[in-house]
Amino acid sequence: MMDFGEIWAHIKDGLGTISDALGVQWAPYNVPMARRLQTLGAVGWISLILLGEPFSIYLYIKLLYSDYWWLAVMYAVWMLRDIDTPSRGGRRFEFVRNWSWWRFYRDYFPLKLVKTADLDPSKNYLFACFPHGLVCAGAFGAFATNALDFYKIFPGMKCNMMTLGAHFLVPLFRDLILALGGCPASRESILYLLDAKKNKGNCVTLIVGGAAEALDAHPGEYNVILSRRKGFVRIAMTSGAPLVPVFSFGEPDVFRPLNNPRDSLLRRFQEKFREWTGVSPIFPIGRGVFQYSYGLVPLRAPVTTVVGAPMEVQRNLDPTDAEVDAVHAQFTKRLVNLFESEKYKYLKDAEKVHLVIT
Repeated sequence: MMDFGEIWAHIKDGLGTISDALGVQWAPYNVPMARRLQTLGAVGWISLILLGEPFSIYLYIKLLYSDYWWLAVMYAVWMLRDIDTPSRGGRRFEFVRNWSWWRFYRDYFPLKLVKTADLDPSKNYLFACFPHGLVCAGAFGAFATNALDFYKIFPGMKCNMMTLGAHFLVPLFRDLILALGGCPASRESILYLLDAKKNKGNCVTLIVGGAAEALDAHPGEYNVILSRRKGFVRIAMTSGAPLVPVFSFGEPDVFRPLNNPRDSLLRRFQEKFREWTGVSPIFPIGRGVFQYSYGLVPLRAPVTTVVGAPMEVQRNLDPTDAEVDAVHAQFTKRLVNLFESEKYKYLKDAEKVHLVIT
């Protein structure tokens, strides 16, 4: 009769055979607690990104059809009265931005925030961020939380991360996004935050490529959508706020997306879905909690978000297309220079990596 050790050895051999067949690499059992907490932070973050909205809707419906239905009705009335808040500067809570969860999330990759120039707290700035990647891991950590010490790196400044306006129509979820400093990525909302008469020291963070750029996020490749994105330049000119190029090196390496060439059936489906909903259907492939081969947990790939020097923009309430094109060309040159000057610090084989602008 076999003892427990022999039985366990047979079990491990069997699991090893199955793992080899499936190509699964299991995590060791003796992972330090610090790394386990980091993984938990990353799991919580990606769960928020992918499942936060449907889970919030589920909770609200459960509340509505429970004995406490009156709370759901009261919340709905309050939400209707609060519907303009996101476009009027939002409602941030530093307590939420300071959650320990975000520090574990930061250390998982890890994420870093680097500045190349100081910012004047008496001014407002429009941060134009690239690339979107699949889920904006670097920008989220840098500008939607305090985990990367934005306030210490840029004294006297505060930041708001702009996102899809539809998020603020989802009960419960909207309040978390607002608490993190999120606001709709609309002209009205951005101009309100950049209004020098109402605000000082605001850094409005806009992911210029948006959902469309997420479809071109592939490890080791830096494809950004900028040539046809000129609205942010027009807003900067209207407000007179300096434009700041921001680049997250390593962002495309956080996930391995499905292969989706532009002429593929999958890509056509993704484009059509984005046109209908404003959201790109992404299929991120990362790792699991207990194994490194498959899953939705992001990969441990370092992401460094570099904030470039501000580009002064002359205020022009009604710029012509030619004037917008001139400022856009100047900004594009600034972005390329930032990428080329910083890539050698943060990318392997940097001489082989180029910025592709479409």
